[in-house]
Amino acid sequence: MLDAGGSPELWDVRTAGERSIARIEGARHLDQEGADYIEQLPRDTLLVFHCHHGIRSQSAGQHFVAKGFTNVCNVVGGIEAWSLQIDSSVPRY
Repeated sequence: MLDAGGSPELWDVRTAGERSIARIEGARHLDQEGADYIEQLPRDTLLVFHCHHGIRSQSAGQHFVAKGFTNVCNVVGGIEAWSLQIDSSVPRY
């Protein structure tokens, strides 16, 4: 998606401590300010969520689907899978 020139709203639902260990470039932290920002977006905005293994981000995605968002994705396997399959420079933990 990113290689094709897409510009999804990429959100990291992990803790600040986890984010200090490893990050996906361009991902924004889903804190209250981030959630408030998302709420103001058009409901067809592409939202992509990730966490460590994909469980918390799935919950975040479901939360925004329940709020009417229609284009929501979860990075299956989280940043762990990202490191293994997409960008090995991202540290694993």
